[in-house]
Amino acid sequence: MLKDMKCQLKFLYFIIFFILIAFLLILYMMLTCVNISGFMFMKKFLTYMFIGSLFSFGANAAEPTYIEEVQALGYLAGEGLACKASKYDTFELIARAFLISKARSDDEQASGMEAFNEAKAESFISKIQENMSGCAQIANAFNNQKIFKTVIYGDGTLKMPDGKIIKPRQAYDATLVYQNDPEARDKMIELYTQRHNQIMNDPGYQKALRETQAKDQF
Repeated sequence: MLKDMKCQLKFLYFIIFFILIAFLLILYMMLTCVNISGFMFMKKFLTYMFIGSLFSFGANAAEPTYIEEVQALGYLAGEGLACKASKYDTFELIARAFLISKARSDDEQASGMEAFNEAKAESFISKIQENMSGCAQIANAFNNQKIFKTVIYGDGTLKMPDGKIIKPRQAYDATLVYQNDPEARDKMIELYTQRHNQIMNDPGYQKALRETQAKDQF
């Protein structure tokens, strides 16, 4: 009987998961087709919220790869930082603990950290280029993610919102993986400025710009 109940619960999880997918896909398609200022900003965020939803149903669905998961977390972190989400620091702590605890080797962890940081930087820079459009809505969605229900234990073990347990390859103090950085946004803005200046000063870019300007004159 217990086995039958487990099967029924698993089937129910599948149904809920696919309903969630259908809802997000329909909403995404609507936002893709509707050209209204104030709605288009949600397109990319919904994509990564969809990936983030796998943290709630990962045991019953095809999971993304480790790198894909940490990239999604990095993208969300960048949006949360850019939009000054109140739970950004908590998110960073959980995301970094997940990154460390789920990595199966030091090399995989290093690759994961690189992917996380790069995705966060790209996401933050993207919001700057969009003039921080829709940040109020994004911050609200960010602060209400299910990932905040994650439980972190003293040895680095994580209990995810769906009840899944992730044990690290070796025990560590998860409270030390992230320290609040009041200058985090300023550092990202500085990174954006550096990258922008590199592009503007690149000889190839300057040549392409001159050629484009010359064509526009005719």
